[in-house]
Amino acid sequence: MNNYSALQRFLHRIVLSSQLMREIMFDVEQSIFLKKDDNFDDDHVFVAGLARSGTTILLNAIYQSNQFASLTYDDMPFILAPNLWGKINRKSTHGEAKERAHGDGVRVSTNSPEAFEEVFWKTFTDNSKIREEIFIKFISLILKKNNKTRYLSKNNQNIRRLDLISEIFPRSKILIPFRDPLQQTLSLFSQHMKFVKEQNEDTFVRDYMKWIGHSEFGLDYRMIHPSNLLYPNEKEFNHWLEQWYLTYKSVLELSAKHEEFYLIGYESLCGNPKVWVNVKDLLGINQEIKFLFKETKKVIGQTFDNNLSDKCYRLYESLVSKSFGI
Repeated sequence: MNNYSALQRFLHRIVLSSQLMREIMFDVEQSIFLKKDDNFDDDHVFVAGLARSGTTILLNAIYQSNQFASLTYDDMPFILAPNLWGKINRKSTHGEAKERAHGDGVRVSTNSPEAFEEVFWKTFTDNSKIREEIFIKFISLILKKNNKTRYLSKNNQNIRRLDLISEIFPRSKILIPFRDPLQQTLSLFSQHMKFVKEQNEDTFVRDYMKWIGHSEFGLDYRMIHPSNLLYPNEKEFNHWLEQWYLTYKSVLELSAKHEEFYLIGYESLCGNPKVWVNVKDLLGINQEIKFLFKETKKVIGQTFDNNLSDKCYRLYESLVSKSFGI
């Protein structure tokens, strides 16, 4: 987004900033490309964890199997009209992979999958059965564009709607990565401060993140658990540590009720090859995929609440004991 030309920025603004425009694009898309006799399976994969838990590396590894359809940077900014945009924007190459805006070493090209699904949820905000039916149609359109039968989603915001995703697609697998609490908290806190600075310097960065529903950090940060907090100030390290605890406490409770929820430990995924083998088996991926799961670990240079940290690590051990594939 930092490297977009003036024309690209204008196009993104026109297409993504207006809810009416997004709704019109979706209506046109489904009227042209969605047929009554279309019939897709619902054995999909949803990767949904608190940000900075390893969701992107898990997404990229699974996507390499070429068995799944996913939204990619090529679909921007016409997220709700992927087939129509694909007809217009025919590309023979996808450009050189570059480090993404997070500055975390993850390299992406226009063909890389990414979490643009939140554009749908921002557009169709009414919490009704109709929205669920439209979501099924939306995924069907992505499958049709990519000529696949299974959908792969990575959307950290889905951590807010795990029950809903499970209700819509009961046969799908929901992978929920988690990470060492202090390491994940440091990453969340650092990304928040980084994007606050960049959004203050460039309003398009803020607008872009708002349009795609990227509210995990930055000036438009929207906390997952806003009530009864010990640390409500997001400028404090402890705020992010408390959000880690509250989020994964809820996840652990939910996972006990849903057999289609699979906890994936980031450290185990990076350090134990058996975990990735078991994930592949779970998802029905039968080919050899070489993917470097490299753990990043940094010195915690922030002060924090020791009592809260102890609670987090007790919860972390419970998550590990319930995690898949170890």
